[in-house]
Amino acid sequence: MMNAHDISQIRRRLDPKHRDPSTILGICLSADGHILSRFERPVGMLTTEEAEKLMAIFKKVLTGTPGQNQLSVEMDQEQVEHGEEHALLSALVSSGLKDELAVSTFAQHLSEWVQNDGSAVTQSVEEIQAAGHQLVLLLHDNMDVSYHDRNGEIDRERSDGSFSYMLCCVCPVKRTKGALVFDESQNDIHLWDGAWTVGMPDFGFMFPAYESGSADIYHALYYTRDAEDLHEGFLDQIFHTEPQMTATEQKESFQAVLQASLGNECSMEVVQSMQETIATMLDEQKQDKEAEPLVLGRADVQRVLEQSGVSDEKVADVGERFEEAFGEHGTIPAVNTIPVKEYKVTTPSVSIRVDPDHSDLVETRMIDGKYYILVLADGEVEVNGMRITG
Repeated sequence: MMNAHDISQIRRRLDPKHRDPSTILGICLSADGHILSRFERPVGMLTTEEAEKLMAIFKKVLTGTPGQNQLSVEMDQEQVEHGEEHALLSALVSSGLKDELAVSTFAQHLSEWVQNDGSAVTQSVEEIQAAGHQLVLLLHDNMDVSYHDRNGEIDRERSDGSFSYMLCCVCPVKRTKGALVFDESQNDIHLWDGAWTVGMPDFGFMFPAYESGSADIYHALYYTRDAEDLHEGFLDQIFHTEPQMTATEQKESFQAVLQASLGNECSMEVVQSMQETIATMLDEQKQDKEAEPLVLGRADVQRVLEQSGVSDEKVADVGERFEEAFGEHGTIPAVNTIPVKEYKVTTPSVSIRVDPDHSDLVETRMIDGKYYILVLADGEVEVNGMRITG
């Protein structure tokens, strides 16, 4: 998957002042999947304000948390060599969005996606007219890949070649409400019946992926605004790949594996230790901008458990259940294992939130045969905003 450094290189290309990308292509679809219009705009012909707003939309596709809002879509060897989906995407990129057959075919796929999307089904002409549209924006860019010397500095007189790619954004288009407006040219007021406005993208992708200065034709970088909605219908229509688990589904599956395997060893101390270990791993990964997003496989999870004091028998069982849940060589983004930005302890009637850096203030203890959660009061204590003394 693309790392932070690779993504930042592409984002810099989208500076509206530089006008690096060449072409923007738009395809507008109605709520029932009809293609309403198509348009093409050379980036160099955009006004400053248009360029700023459009580049902000495309930049959005290059944001998010890897493993949650940012996903890697993989296409296998068969797809790359013989698949219609890969051939279509490659034709769009290689032609700079100028291949009319490729553009028309892509637009038809978009139309079929909307028609097959159950959430877009409407019941009447009035509902169709009132429903929002979808605007699919495509951007093409071709950039020189810089040569770096032994010191890591760019040698602008040398180049390793070029990298051609496209960005795709799927944006909601909604009609604003009408209002009374003042017409300065006529020095009068009149009723304005509203307009169709384009929102920030709900999802989109970059193809091919860009890794370490070259194209990765086996992967696309996929973005979704809502990590719990991957828009599987679109993914299947455009990439024809296996469905992916959402971040929540991965988290729930991982925690189910731990609870089923650890049993009575799933103590507060073990959970605290795992959280601290994974948080440290994520912090170290963030320090290296060229490191890929951190993922954990079977061996990685077992190592974390061993460091947390889990018995060998339980560690082995976790490994087997992990493979059953995520596949023989499966991995899970570290951010989708145990939350590292919060530490929350709950019972049916009590909820305690603690800064993860101070989770050691919370412990469990058996007193007179009853199970208690103890929180060390290491400073002033307030109840409902009032300081108490005992």
